[in-house]
Amino acid sequence: MLDKLESIQNHFYTIEEKLSDPTIVSDMKVYSKLNKEYKSLQVIVEEYKKYKNLKANMESAEEMLSDPDPDMQSMAKDELNELKPQLEEIEEHLNFLLIPKDPTDELDVLFEIRSGTGGDEASLFVGDLYKMYSKYFENNKYKVEIVSLNEGSVGGYNKIILEIYGNDAYGKLKFESGAHRVQRVPKTESQGRVHTSAATVVVMPKYEVEDIDIKKDDLKVDTFRASGAGGQHVNKTESGVRFTHLPTGIVSESTDSRSQHKNREIAMQKLYQRIQEAQVEKVYSQQKAKRKSLVGSGDRSDKIRTYNYPQNRMTDHRINLTMYSLDKIMDGQIESIIEKLQIAENAEKILEE
Repeated sequence: MLDKLESIQNHFYTIEEKLSDPTIVSDMKVYSKLNKEYKSLQVIVEEYKKYKNLKANMESAEEMLSDPDPDMQSMAKDELNELKPQLEEIEEHLNFLLIPKDPTDELDVLFEIRSGTGGDEASLFVGDLYKMYSKYFENNKYKVEIVSLNEGSVGGYNKIILEIYGNDAYGKLKFESGAHRVQRVPKTESQGRVHTSAATVVVMPKYEVEDIDIKKDDLKVDTFRASGAGGQHVNKTESGVRFTHLPTGIVSESTDSRSQHKNREIAMQKLYQRIQEAQVEKVYSQQKAKRKSLVGSGDRSDKIRTYNYPQNRMTDHRINLTMYSLDKIMDGQIESIIEKLQIAENAEKILEE
């Protein structure tokens, strides 16, 4: 473990030097990538420094045990008794931090919230989820770009698509993929009965174009006029884009943006995601007998969480977590939920090793 930590620390200092290099600072793409890696390693390096400092203090205390003065020996024993559990705790934390990270976790995100069963109430719930996530993004200093907003007829939204940029964006937000269920009295309900509605969230890692290894000859590209809301612009321009990956037959398309360029980007991200999922599904199906991953297929039918307003209760069904602080959660305080899901995922990884 120590050799690995020394190697990480040396690499960290190398990146630190590069980040002050004017040629790298002038290239925002390279700088951003290095800065993300720097921040991810910083936590490990700082914890390693604490470890080395504690280790040095323990060695000094152990030397004092051979002092002829009984008082000095007693002080040394007291110090060792105090330092030993601290060192064990840091060792445990370092082992946790050294669990191999999925490189996808560092990527930015395409984030979709869509209304499900429940009609107008489902659209209102999408609006509430959007507010919740917006506050969480703000707290994490994530940059948010709106790709499309499709408003509901009585408020809220039928569908929202966002691009999220920030440190470990996918690593944190991937747990949000799936069906979110709400239980509450709708504003339209005159008799005070509790209804159940649903919204779905899909979180896709946002790959860089150079990371997407798909041959042009393997792609069929179609452009078309998008149908639905959008007015004259949609009817007069071929903004919709459809990709067909000929070797696998996988199809992806996007009509979410008014810009054909943006739709090409979204459709390509979806295509790469689906090709990746098809490959992962082969491995996943083999492992399914061993465990059920917290990060599922992203299927809209995977019910992951229930928000019960009358009881101020939130339940995450994957880890049987129940919290009676729904008001705070809907105010964007979901960090503790995500942390518990990350811990559970890392525990799964440890069991697999």
